Amino acid sequence: MGGSSPFVIEADEVQRLCKEAGLSEIQYLATLVKPTQLLARVPISRFCVGAVGLGASGRIFKGVNLEFEGLPLNHSVHAEQFLVANAAQHGEAQLRFIAVSAAPCGHCRQFLQEVWGVPEINILIADEHAETRSLLYFLPHRFGRDDLEESTPPVFQTHFNSLAFRSMNSPELNPKCNDRDVKEDALNLQIGDGDVNEEDIHNPSGSEDLHQLKVAALIAANLSHAPYSKCPSGIALMTTKGDICTGFYIESAAFNPSLSPLQAGIIAFLCQDGGNYEDIVHAVLVEKEGAVVQQGDTIKLALQKIFPKCSFHPFNCYEE
Repeated sequence: MGGSSPFVIEADEVQRLCKEAGLSEIQYLATLVKPTQLLARVPISRFCVGAVGLGASGRIFKGVNLEFEGLPLNHSVHAEQFLVANAAQHGEAQLRFIAVSAAPCGHCRQFLQEVWGVPEINILIADEHAETRSLLYFLPHRFGRDDLEESTPPVFQTHFNSLAFRSMNSPELNPKCNDRDVKEDALNLQIGDGDVNEEDIHNPSGSEDLHQLKVAALIAANLSHAPYSKCPSGIALMTTKGDICTGFYIESAAFNPSLSPLQAGIIAFLCQDGGNYEDIVHAVLVEKEGAVVQQGDTIKLALQKIFPKCSFHPFNCYEE
């Protein structure tokens, strides 16, 4: 991603900061939990949760909880979900260690079963006891990918769901996503040289914006982790600056802890822009035609509450 993000620290910067503080990577990770909590957006509970993870790449990723007024609580994003989506969107291969402000709830313990290397992940509870336990300790009798389908790839493994638009047959409009770097490309798209025009805010269909959003959302849908329902989906959000942020659906074997494409898109927006929700002016959803799990109606409702001035354009695709 272009520019710096309050939710990502690059590997060389991690090494510099650790050396400067005289701390190991794990010790430094623990010092980031409390300041990360301050980034939470929790207008309902006022309870801030921070989660910080060290990736195999040496980068540090952060996550916080998000709540949305006027919506059911199941639209909330948990800090560990934010962390996993953030790392996945940046092409991380594995989380080696996680530090959190409070012990993960059952929802998050289940969601974390989708990541690569579950038996090796340790979690530090950064409270007065500062205990470190393995992820398996928190969910000893887990229900996971192996219970439903042995060949299911984990979240951090590169996905390509072979989705395409029926009426858009050029390589540009139906891009292949075999390279992990595409994840960062999909997060860092930008339109034009400036702010979105007032006219386009209300009607993007006559502009190039909608075309770019469809392509970005299709790329995100192709990266989606939906091995259980086989219903991948992706979303692209445009800001008033003309930036595009994308999110892809991340499914859980237990179903309910799954992260919707909109939730993932909001995470990408906060990581990339960090602005106000009102800055989102367009949203394009791409999902499979005739999917048994459909996101459109729920996302339309959520958008009306979170981004009331945002236009919404759902599109169907098919599996090649």
